[in-house]
Amino acid sequence: MTGKTARPCSSWILPSLLAINLALTAGCSGKAATAHYAVSSLGDSCYAKALPTVGEGGLAWGSTLNMARKKSVDNCIRYAGRSGGTPDTCKVVLAECKN
Repeated sequence: MTGKTARPCSSWILPSLLAINLALTAGCSGKAATAHYAVSSLGDSCYAKALPTVGEGGLAWGSTLNMARKKSVDNCIRYAGRSGGTPDTCKVVLAECKN
């Protein structure tokens, strides 16, 4: 006999792969988007943003303008180094306090 035999697993392979893909995507999308920026959790009223010439910058909050500036430059140096940028060129481009 030369009849065709159906493969028993071929009917569930594609739905299984789609389900796994959906589960992995859903698991990643449930995370909070922190993106490298510090969030003010204690109600600090001043913030500053520092950027390098190349790479990622840093945003930081502080109780004083000087503290926010220092933190943002420190974050900028860290993130620029991680992203292949130029950490030694970090400069504060925005700094202010909320009322």
